[in-house]
Amino acid sequence: MPEQTTSSIVIDAAAAQVMAVIVDFEAYPAWAQGMKAAQVVSTDESGHARQVHFELEATPIKDSYTLDYTYVGTTTLRWKLVEGRMLRAMEGSYELVETGAGTEVTYKLAVDVAIPMIGMLRRKAEKVIIDTALKGLKKRVESLA
Repeated sequence: MPEQTTSSIVIDAAAAQVMAVIVDFEAYPAWAQGMKAAQVVSTDESGHARQVHFELEATPIKDSYTLDYTYVGTTTLRWKLVEGRMLRAMEGSYELVETGAGTEVTYKLAVDVAIPMIGMLRRKAEKVIIDTALKGLKKRVESLA
């Protein structure tokens, strides 16, 4: 897996509120740009989503893929690719830390696609994905708070 791209944002809400939006996968199409559908495929013994299938249409990428999630306490969510059409591999995480200004959310992502792509372009694409997701998450959480 290539190196991860990382970015952070501060959201004016408690970590529990932020995580509640992050794990509400089926609501992603309402706020995550390019997300057409998200469906929980399986859950763990605690009732948390374990595997989630996504349909993404974010020009120029159109893909259907399934991610496997691991919960680390109440403030970290990690995932890895189970299967995808265009994606060969994906690993990522959300890490939440409460601060005096709200919750700092750090998003890490590493993606490998089936089409040839120069590493610099892949990192730029990861950065766009992360920044778009963080801005959408911030807007969604703060609108619900």
